[in-house]
Amino acid sequence: MTPKIEAIEETEERQEIQALLGELRRTWHQTIPVSAFMQIAPGAYQDKTLSVSAPLAPNINLHHTMFAGSIYTLMTLTGWGMVWLQQRLACVEGDIVLGQADIRYLAPVGESPEARVSWPETDLSVLGQGKRAKVKLEVALYCGEQCCALFQGTYVSLPKAD
Repeated sequence: MTPKIEAIEETEERQEIQALLGELRRTWHQTIPVSAFMQIAPGAYQDKTLSVSAPLAPNINLHHTMFAGSIYTLMTLTGWGMVWLQQRLACVEGDIVLGQADIRYLAPVGESPEARVSWPETDLSVLGQGKRAKVKLEVALYCGEQCCALFQGTYVSLPKAD
């Protein structure tokens, strides 16, 4: 393949990802009203890693740090968003639910954070066969270079009934 063709394909892939991230943001804000209030927004998807942010101001507590419930919501939606994104990329559909979760708060969040999650090798094609898919994800929340929280969630995607 020529470098020019590779560059075109890479640009098209980036445009597809940007469109999907916009769709994910709209999906959150239209179906989960608190996500709009919190101003949660997907930032980037690169090397199978999704990053999602939320500004500090609408999520602040009495200590002038991020409210623990906002941290939990941001991290939960980051994992959910990753499953949603992977389903879109794999051209399969399923209803995504969080089956189990655990969070560790490591440090106060005193500036706008970024949640990051990487996709493990998981086969979502089973959804197309009418079976549920299950994936365990680890989401880390960063303020600059400091990891302020760790979230582990088991997400289950149930096949859509025809």
